[in-house]
Amino acid sequence: MEFRHLGRSGLIISEIAYGNWLTHGSQVEEDAATACVRAALDAGITTFDTADVYAETRAEAVLGRALKGERREGLEIFTKVYWPTGPGRNDRGLSRKHIMESIDNSLRRLQTDYVDLYQAHRYDVSTPLEETMTAFADVVRSGKAHYIGVSEWTAEQIRNAHALAHELKVPLVSSQPQYSALWRVIEAEVIPACEELGLGQIVWSPIAQGVLTGKYLPGAPAPVGSRATDEKGGANFVTRFLRDDVLERVQQLRPLADAAGLTLAQLAVAWVLQNGNVSAAIIGASRPEQVTENVKAAGVRLDAELLKQMDAILAPVAEFDPERTAQNSPKARP
Repeated sequence: MEFRHLGRSGLIISEIAYGNWLTHGSQVEEDAATACVRAALDAGITTFDTADVYAETRAEAVLGRALKGERREGLEIFTKVYWPTGPGRNDRGLSRKHIMESIDNSLRRLQTDYVDLYQAHRYDVSTPLEETMTAFADVVRSGKAHYIGVSEWTAEQIRNAHALAHELKVPLVSSQPQYSALWRVIEAEVIPACEELGLGQIVWSPIAQGVLTGKYLPGAPAPVGSRATDEKGGANFVTRFLRDDVLERVQQLRPLADAAGLTLAQLAVAWVLQNGNVSAAIIGASRPEQVTENVKAAGVRLDAELLKQMDAILAPVAEFDPERTAQNSPKARP
């Protein structure tokens, strides 16, 4: 495993992080989830990402139990707040009430006194940004989080939050967007803003919901048990990539991966890590061997010619429109 600073902060994290969205507490049984966490630890991963909303709060609890007994100072545990976690009108969003209550609930489920990074899971258009940032600052000053970050915020939203964070003297250090060789919407605006402000990217879905593994074939049904057949929500995210023109081009990557001595999944994870503003790529798993395979992307350096060839193959079917980030900022309240 190799390690990177999270943006320009002093926090050092594993360049491959383990995330438990759509798996822990949902797709896989707890024994399998724990086995995946053990595989991550054995591979040198120290950074673990979750959120209060995953599996209706169960994912945090599963991760907390899986990490119990580990040396806390040797881990970086990240979680998020925004999406509904209860039936009440204040059980959602980025109001002061929801943030202050949610951090305590997350810490209880994770069985820890603090998280290393507390992230706004989306931008809340119905709460003043000043209220949100002041609440985050108080979470940090209380010792319940060391740093704060955002997820799926636009460049303008990040700039506004950073200005307030600077005034409040609170460390806003990261952005967590979707990013892969097929989903490149952050390249035009978010990454330049974050490079200027000193935020690092912790990217999710580096293998495009499994599409960049090559397991989905053009003209063929999705494999049984794959993300595309997950009725609990996973299929909603992968459908956009399941077009024959996309799948045909993914298959064209096989000779490049073979020449580099990588699997397609490893190539996809290594690709996002070539971006200097990316501090970590989040991988998920339903089986320990998936972790063992994907962590081999750590430390891989792809040469310029290979990157040029990948771009020629995938760019025609990749999404670049920065407005696709903005649409990920819905209202939290009904």
